[in-house]
Order: sequence, then structure tokens, then C-alpha cells
Amino acid sequence: MAAVEVNDPGMLVLVDRAVAIEQVCTGFTFCEGPIWNPREQTLYFSDMPGDVRRRWNDRDGVVELRNPSNKCNGMTYDGAGNLYVCEHVTSSLVMETPGGERRTLATHWQGKSLNSPNDVVVRSDGVVYFSDPTYGRMPGFGLERPVELGFQGVYRLATDGTLHCEADDFDQPNGLCLSPDERTLYVNDTTRAHIRAFDIAADGSLSGGRTFTADVGTGDYAVGVVDGMKCDEHGNIYVTGPGGIWVLGVDGRRLGVIGMPEIAGNLNWGGRDWRDLYCTCSTSIYRVRMKVRGNPVAYMQLA
Repeated sequence: MAAVEVNDPGMLVLVDRAVAIEQVCTGFTFCEGPIWNPREQTLYFSDMPGDVRRRWNDRDGVVELRNPSNKCNGMTYDGAGNLYVCEHVTSSLVMETPGGERRTLATHWQGKSLNSPNDVVVRSDGVVYFSDPTYGRMPGFGLERPVELGFQGVYRLATDGTLHCEADDFDQPNGLCLSPDERTLYVNDTTRAHIRAFDIAADGSLSGGRTFTADVGTGDYAVGVVDGMKCDEHGNIYVTGPGGIWVLGVDGRRLGVIGMPEIAGNLNWGGRDWRDLYCTCSTSIYRVRMKVRGNPVAYMQLA
């Protein structure tokens, strides 16, 4: 068991106070990038310092898939089952098709190499958003090398393949997620310990950037920082922070914290009914049974 901190009665509508925090696998260097495959009922995840991509399910346990993995980080699917992968070593966003073909989608902005794509989401119409901090150019989590760009931004990859820089005033942009109606994109800034929200136009362009909530910890990596982030079906935000997973209402209020036994790095929804919340926490992956479902996404319908 791990304690659920309740700051608002609405927290108990989402999760039981005495919910079990189940460790499903362990023994990794630093796991990240969890993504659930509904067709396979399998969780895929990254181990950046270990430079390995793995999968896990109840049937087979842990299976190694790619070694080396270009120190991949965030991953997601689109409705066709294509897997989008952020790679630190190559500073690239790539796509892997169900048939095994690898396609490079983004590597440069205005002639300069991207910093290191970190997290990625895909809108239901195929518009892609990704964050680009400098972590992948640091020792351990990437390949140490000079930074070419003079900023850390958030990008949109349009359906025609053109790349657009939507914001360039972040310090270290990290986790991002779409609201259930896909009208808002949330992006957190790890070192500034806050989450920003942007309005999404019909073509996918962003505007109206504003602070959604601040002071998600202090930016101290030793106790946990804003990193991975997802919504539930009602639009509540789940984000890593000090102590575990912080749960925020649609108005930014802190509803509570789902305590984790290790420092939480990222999270995602899964399970047959989309009520299992998986959290990658340093050396282990934990599962929490929720009362609500995750944000409905296109890849839930994969058959």
C-alpha cells in the first residue's frame, strides 16, 4: 500500500484512499515512456540510461525489444497503430509502422539539429506535438554533445509533414497531453515546476499560452519533478511530482497525490477497460486501479 493524499473530496471520486500500488516489474536503470498497446494488452516502455526498449504483460513478463534503442524516451500510437518514438541519441522523432518500417519525421529546425525530442502526443486527425528539451544531450540520459538551437521549444508536425515551432520560451519543456476534446494542449516545464495550457485551432496551431498551475514541487530532481503527464476521461490532469502522481482538477486545483514508492518519472493509462494507471518510477513500474478511465484516444480502438 501507498498513501493517497486527499486535498479535495473530488480525489476520492477518482481513486480509493487505500488503493493498492502494485509493482508489476522492476530491475531497470531509469524507466520512462510507457505506452499501452490495446491489441496486445501489453505495456511498452523505455530505459534511457540503459539504452533499452522493453515490453511487459501479465503473460510473458518483461521482454527486451531494442538494444540499443537510441536512448528513446516518450512514445505514443496513432489510430492506425503507428508507433511514434522520441530518440535522445539521434535528436529525432521517428515513426515505426506495424509492418516494421522506420520513418524519420523530424530532425532539424531551420537547418539546426533539434535538441532531443522528449515526449509526443498525436491528435485524432494525425497532427503531432512534441517537446524538445536538452536532456538528450546530457550524460547518462543521452549522448553528450553541444546544443545547436538557442532555445527549448514545443513543435507541431502537421499532417502534410511540415514542422512548426509553436512555442520557444520554455526552459525545459517535458510532458504534454491533450484534453479529451482536443481543444487544449498541456505542456509542463520541468525546471520551472509549472504546467502551461494552449488553445488549439482547427489546423492544430497553438495560441493563448498561459500558466495552468504552478509550484508542482520546486524543480528538485532528487524528490520528483513535473515530467510525464496525462488526462482522464473528465479532463483531470495526472502529472508526476514530489511524492508520486499529482492529480489536478480541470481548473488547476490540486485534488491530491497518489503516493509512489520511488520517484515517479512518467505514467499512462491501460488495461482492458482503460482504468489501470501505469507509472514508471525509477527502477520499477507500478499499477494503480482507478475509478475512472483514461482520456479516450484513437489508439484505444486498435483491433
